[in-house]
Parts: sequence; C-alpha cells; structure tokens
Amino acid sequence: MALDYFMTANQYLRQVRKLSKTPCPGSSSFCLMRSDRLTMLMKNLLIKTLFTLSFLLCMSSARAAIIIDVTSAELRKVPTAVPFFININRQEVIEDRGREMAALLAEALVFHGFISIIPPDDYGGVQTANWLDLAADFAVLGNYQEDEKGLVIEVRLIDVTTGRMILGRRYRGKADKIREMILKFCDEIIFKMTGDKGVSRTSIAFVSDKTGSKEIYITDIFGDQLRQVTKHKGIAVSPRFSPDGRYLSYTSYHKGNPNLYITDLSQSKVTTPISQRRGLNMAPAWHPDGTKMAVTLSPDGNPDLYLIDTSGNILSRLTEHEGINVSPSWSPDGRRLAFVSDRSGSPQIYVMDVNTRTAQRITFVGSYNTTPSWSPDNNLIAYSGHYENMYHIYVISPEGGRPTRLTRFWGDHESPSWSPDSRQIVFSRRRGDEQNICSIFRNGSGFKVLFDWDGEETMPQWSPREER
Repeated sequence: MALDYFMTANQYLRQVRKLSKTPCPGSSSFCLMRSDRLTMLMKNLLIKTLFTLSFLLCMSSARAAIIIDVTSAELRKVPTAVPFFININRQEVIEDRGREMAALLAEALVFHGFISIIPPDDYGGVQTANWLDLAADFAVLGNYQEDEKGLVIEVRLIDVTTGRMILGRRYRGKADKIREMILKFCDEIIFKMTGDKGVSRTSIAFVSDKTGSKEIYITDIFGDQLRQVTKHKGIAVSPRFSPDGRYLSYTSYHKGNPNLYITDLSQSKVTTPISQRRGLNMAPAWHPDGTKMAVTLSPDGNPDLYLIDTSGNILSRLTEHEGINVSPSWSPDGRRLAFVSDRSGSPQIYVMDVNTRTAQRITFVGSYNTTPSWSPDNNLIAYSGHYENMYHIYVISPEGGRPTRLTRFWGDHESPSWSPDSRQIVFSRRRGDEQNICSIFRNGSGFKVLFDWDGEETMPQWSPREER
C-alpha cells in the first residue's frame, strides 16, 4: 500500500509539473481549464496522502501491544471467541481434533484471569459467526492440515471492531506437538494484550503423599500432565526450580538425614546428592544467576543460612547464631534475600543485603509469619501469616509497611510461590484432612483450587517460563 502510494504520488506530481510549465496561450478558457486540472490533481494527491497515512497508522496500531492492566481491581474481562479449528482439507466437517485445539486454547486464555470465552454453543462453534452480535472484542481463528512432514497449524487473532488481524502465526510439527504449539500461541496473545508473556507452558512442582510416602511431582498448570520426580519412598520436601527450569533441587530424608539433592529434569533416573552434612540441609533457593544457592545448614547445631555452589561447596555463611534462620528467597537482582528468623522471639520475615549482611525485619503484624516468596517483578514479597487461628497469604513491600491479606476463606493457606509473570500466587490450602494446591491473583481475586487428586499436596513451586 505504501509503495502504491509513492508510485501514484510521483505520477500526480509529474502531471502537475508538466501542466504548470505549459505556457498559457492567452485564452482565458484554456487557462481556466488548466487551473481546474491542477486543482483536481492536487486534491487527488491530498486524498491519496490522507488515505495512505491512515492506513499506515492502522498498521502501526495493529503491530503495537494492546496494553491491558491486569492488576486493576476494576478490570473488565475481555470477551473472546475461540471457534473450533478447521481442517482446511475437510472444511465441511468439524473434527474432534479441531474441537480439542479450540478448547485447549480457550482454557489457557481463561487461566490468565482477564479473558472470558464466549461459549461455542452460543454460535455453533463456527468461524463465520457475527462476532459483533456476540459482543466479542476478539476472535481467534485457527486451521490445520497434515502433509508428509507433519502438521501445520495457522492461527489468527482478530480485532472484532476493526476486522483486522492483529496477530498471526504458522506452526509446523508432529502431531504430538499440538499442545505445545497451541499453548505457545496463547502466550503470544497474552504478550500482545499485556506486553508480558503468558505462563501457559509453565509447570508447578509440589509434594504429595498419594503413594503413602511424601514424593515430589511436577504438573502443567492445568493438571493434565503429571510426572513423579522422586521415588525415594520416604519424605521429600521443598522442591525448587533452577532459574532456567532445567533442574529441580529438593531435600529428602530417605537416608535418615535431611540431605540436599538436584535432579536434571531432562531425565527421570538419576538424582545427585550435593549436601549431606550432619544436621539440616534444607530449602534450597537458587540465586538468579543459577550458579549458587542459599540453604539452611546446621553443622554446629544452629540452623543458619549459607551460600553454596551447585556442587554443594560452601561459599560463605550468611547468618550466624541469630536465632533459627530458614526459608530463603532471592530478590530478582540477586542482591537481597528474604528469609524467616525467630531472632525477635517469633518467626518473622527479614530482608538481608547480601553484600553487607545487614538484615531488616519487615513484618510486624501477626505473631507467626513464614515462607516468603519474592515476586519476579521485584515489587512484593508473598508469605504465610497466622491470623485468627488460621494461616493466610499476605503480600508486603520488600521495604516493609502494611501487608495486604489476599486469602479470605476458611482453612490454612501456606507456602506461596509466584507465577513468573508476577500476576498469580500458588499455595497449599488445608481444610480438615484435605490439602490441595490453589492459586489467587495478586489483587486477591480469582481464588481457585488448581488440582484435586488423591492424597495431600503441599509446598508448591511455580517454574520459570520457557524462553523458546
């Protein structure tokens, strides 16, 4: 379009120059006709210019992110239609595969909390529905086909108001990669709408006693792909992902002593012990650079924080005999460390400057505050605090101040962990003999039980995002 404009504009300008250089033979009618002709050419050039500029502005707008403040308490969910995907070689038939692709994408979009899906039953799931009549803001249209190299999926995000495509992608892969391709597009939609990537392809590690022993498991955020990581037939606790998501560290009691281990998640057979010191080897917190961890050790009897490398060698001691010091959590820049200490007489949250070793208490509301988790955007620390005989999830500034209580329902809410986009918090909730993994948004909305399996699920940890 821009190229067409410049070609046409040049043609107009050449005609204008030619007419303007043509001498007037003295006939008033001829001069008047020439003047009219010049006026018409200039008017056409102006109209063409305005039209093209409008087009270029629209194109620029289409490429820009649609920034939605998903933390706003007044957020209106974005109504979106995700009709069934179409096999372009069999367009007259809605296949089960097409229904499943649309359902997965819809589920992933809803998970992010600010999108509502218009039920396909409202319009038959067809891609030719009138989206304006359905009050949709956006529609996602997908098709697919198989060839000798595998499966090709094409997906488009349409702005219903303008009818323009604002995002389109084409993926190729084997049939067993359908899920990954669909979730990747979901994360791109979230990025388009918010300026930050989605979390559709992240995982959650947690502890479950479903086999009779406390073992560590990993699942996708929908609970569809469950994997057992440890098989120690003992007690395994405190799973922690490495910053790149490749490794999982944890503490296991299966040899009698609480020892620290690392497992490479690309395989399922070998786990490596990295700290088997006498006493505690607990709650590893990976430094953001992935080369070291803050852990609780007690070689001399007192639980203190130490910095170790990924082979278990002690690099430095962070605390020394100032009460019990546990549950470390790094700031995103790796300069500060949140942790729990009872040095003041009861468990409270402290923040340490790692270079100077100076620590400041930041929680003063409640007599028992524990398990801090530093948000990836560096703005908040989530923790579990005791209030009216129950534990609830709170957030507080790393500099301290008045905390905000997020959970409001009956039960004990413990072990918070942030999603990598800093919008959600996962935690465990106990009600009587039942303990499940739940989540809530950082503004206190959208509480839900994520998984409801046999056994008790505790100590959840949200993985980092895949970068590919």
